Amino acid sequence: MISAKLIARYFEINHRVLHMQIEGLSHEDSLLQPPFRANNLNWVLGHIIASRSRALALLGAEPVWSKEESAAYARESEPITAEEAYPLDKLMADLDTAQERLMAALAQTTPEDLGPKDLGEQEEDQERSLGERLSFTYWHEAYHTGQTELLRQLAGVDDKII
Repeated sequence: MISAKLIARYFEINHRVLHMQIEGLSHEDSLLQPPFRANNLNWVLGHIIASRSRALALLGAEPVWSKEESAAYARESEPITAEEAYPLDKLMADLDTAQERLMAALAQTTPEDLGPKDLGEQEEDQERSLGERLSFTYWHEAYHTGQTELLRQLAGVDDKII
């Protein structure tokens, strides 16, 4: 059975890796668009924050971003432009806020909370438990966290972080 403590540990790892991948990069670096169909680093970070905001709402905690603030970073959204992108320093501050709120919410989450329950009519997938939803959110975030290594290299740093 998945525990809130284990989920928290996984999110901590992603948070640390994201900070390592962003270190030394500028906002302009985060906007570099890959020469193939993919999103830039700015979009990936915003997408992670939007996803964490949804996870926070599931946990009954205050999301960092509203649906409106998340819109430009939504799944299948158009590549983000310099005009609509949040500054990299804001993204990193919001990621840290999301991390703090997520750790606090998970610390209050019991094994019973993670089991099956009705999450409301607005939810698309009633069959999945909170634990399953949070586990998927972690997997999804880890997928995008891995992308940041390649997106970092677009800035020409040519280094090895992890």
